[in-house]
Amino acid sequence: QVQLVESGGGLVQAGGSLRLSCAASGRTFSTYVMGWFRQAPGKEREFVAAINWSGGTTHYADFVKGRFTISRDNAKNTLYLQMNSLKPEDTAVYYCAADHGLVPSTTAQAYDYWGQGTQVTVSS
Repeated sequence: QVQLVESGGGLVQAGGSLRLSCAASGRTFSTYVMGWFRQAPGKEREFVAAINWSGGTTHYADFVKGRFTISRDNAKNTLYLQMNSLKPEDTAVYYCAADHGLVPSTTAQAYDYWGQGTQVTVSS
């Protein structure tokens, strides 16, 4: 089992940047596929990005390609999401999630563990 705690959210102006972190407990962090999802008010939770255990394979939602970068530091048990060129439509609660699988998935149902989320608000 792994426990996940997100941080780094906040209020930023459009065009700005934020880096989200997700700290994982336990010794098996490096064995998990990790993902970032987000949920805006009144909307379904949606996939943002995912990364395999080594960091060698990543997937991104089309709406963040070229702006967001997912990465991980297995020595620090930490997942990151660097978000640049933020837009008001990026406003949401961002969640990190862990999956026992081998291949990064874009579907929330594939993930076994979730953090509590961190709020990102982008003002226009």
